[in-house]
Amino acid sequence: MTRASSQAFRDGMARLGAAVNIVTTNGPAGMFGLTASSVCSVTDAPPTLLVCMKRASALRDFFVANGSLCVNVLAASHQDLSRIFAGMTDLDMEQRFKTCEWRTMVSGAPALPEAVACFDTKITRTLEVGTHTIFLCEVLDVGLGEAPAGLVYFQRKYHQLRGPQEPNLKSPPLAGGT
Repeated sequence: MTRASSQAFRDGMARLGAAVNIVTTNGPAGMFGLTASSVCSVTDAPPTLLVCMKRASALRDFFVANGSLCVNVLAASHQDLSRIFAGMTDLDMEQRFKTCEWRTMVSGAPALPEAVACFDTKITRTLEVGTHTIFLCEVLDVGLGEAPAGLVYFQRKYHQLRGPQEPNLKSPPLAGGT
């Protein structure tokens, strides 16, 4: 059996739309954050997320040392903030956090009040797979925003994901339903 090339895999993954998040931490190792789309749910009992980070990331060891992280699910209006935390500007880490207001979650990690959702977690396990570290994170607290348009990354570009215009609008019954 042959294995797909890394480039073919990356090209295929570019077609898998994903929420854009800023993952933050704060603790003995300091306050850090980065933009990530490799976040997903694992289970709801106990509530657990996984977050993937390149092993070679200069920030990886700080997240491990702090033992906690917060996944801030970005709204469509956060494209510039996403670029800042992706390191696409000349701002250092302290300056990045000064670009907007943050609140502190139970774990001590910074949370973005205007995020679509914030998942405050403790890191319960790490796995090394290829070039990445997988963080398994038990959710301590969840903060929900006002559900504005979400921000997704698809085909190597940002896109807005709009929800229903009227939150109380009822869906029509399914065909054959009563």
